[in-house]
Amino acid sequence: MKVAIIGGGAAGMFLAINLKEINRKIDVTVFEKSNRLLSKLEVSGGGRCNCTNTFQNVSDLSKVYPRGARTISKLFNTFSYSDAYAWFEAHGVRLKVEDNGRVFPITDDSHTIISMFVNLAKKYNIKIKTSYAINSLSELSDFDCIAITTGGMLHNKNNVSVVGNDLLNKPLPSLFSFRCEDKNLTLLSGTSIKDVTAAITKTKFKVTDDVLLTHRGLSGPCILKLSSFGAKVLNERDYKFSLLMNWVSSKDEEVLCKMKQSVKDNGNKLITNQNPFSLPQRFWEYILRKTMPNRMDIKWKDITQKEINRIINTLCNDEITISGRITGKDEFVTCGGISLNGVDLNTMSLKNDKRLFFAGEVLDIDGITGGYNFQAAWTTAFVAAKGIASSM
Repeated sequence: MKVAIIGGGAAGMFLAINLKEINRKIDVTVFEKSNRLLSKLEVSGGGRCNCTNTFQNVSDLSKVYPRGARTISKLFNTFSYSDAYAWFEAHGVRLKVEDNGRVFPITDDSHTIISMFVNLAKKYNIKIKTSYAINSLSELSDFDCIAITTGGMLHNKNNVSVVGNDLLNKPLPSLFSFRCEDKNLTLLSGTSIKDVTAAITKTKFKVTDDVLLTHRGLSGPCILKLSSFGAKVLNERDYKFSLLMNWVSSKDEEVLCKMKQSVKDNGNKLITNQNPFSLPQRFWEYILRKTMPNRMDIKWKDITQKEINRIINTLCNDEITISGRITGKDEFVTCGGISLNGVDLNTMSLKNDKRLFFAGEVLDIDGITGGYNFQAAWTTAFVAAKGIASSM
């Protein structure tokens, strides 16, 4: 049997290796249009590669997979996150668990995993053809099976889907930062604020996590997760929308109690110097400058009730205008792709063409940041490998 794999990323290489481990007689060729394999894996997690997650705090997969949660749940019966952890360790990559269940190689270096993949490909005589774009499946007529693992890039140079647009849910950006034109906010670039609740106005999408202020806007886990859940809505709005921020993730009355306590305990101290919310100092000054710019040098005992109310409203109900999405190194994922309704989930083959298989991000499955997308790649690729091998 001759098998072609289009895409030399995480899913493609994992599929190729597992296919050879199931049956060494299968002839496998990986086609990668760029000149490098595993480029996303190399830069993920700041170069450390957040390769999976323990899912220890995940009670509902839809909380970490905005699209495809039911499918992933079913596929985990064949190859789960614990299977992935065991697989990497069995192949010489020692792993460690960090906060929120994130899993990294113990070396903190993505090249540990890349080297393992490359060495196994050589060991199993997997043919690798880089800088080789496939623009039509007719180019692969000599192969018995074709697996498409192209990530979010499913179109050829003429912007035509290689499998037909009727099978596609339009791929859209996910996991991106938000552009903001508030110069006073962007001047705080590098400031991280913990446990912020951000919500996209006129939607149900809300996330609580850390926010990172950048020179172009807002980023960090909270924003990246929110962009994932709201990917389709934000695309419809041309990435221009309002963001409602609760900077302290508290109710108005809870903030009021802390403010009153600060008046009582710190009456003779300057309001700028005594922050009752454990916010970064520069950000606390930003809040004061926004709400009472001409009264920042007063003491707590001199603050008025109107000023307290304005501070509370800004802390709990701050509306930020977002002018676009920020493309860059953190935008690795797309939502959309091959419709799961057209795929046999027992084999990852196309229902109406058993010669064609899919794995990874090319499918309409995507997760939030934290190792969930790589886990989807490992799981779908393993099931596809079994499906291809069983078709012999």
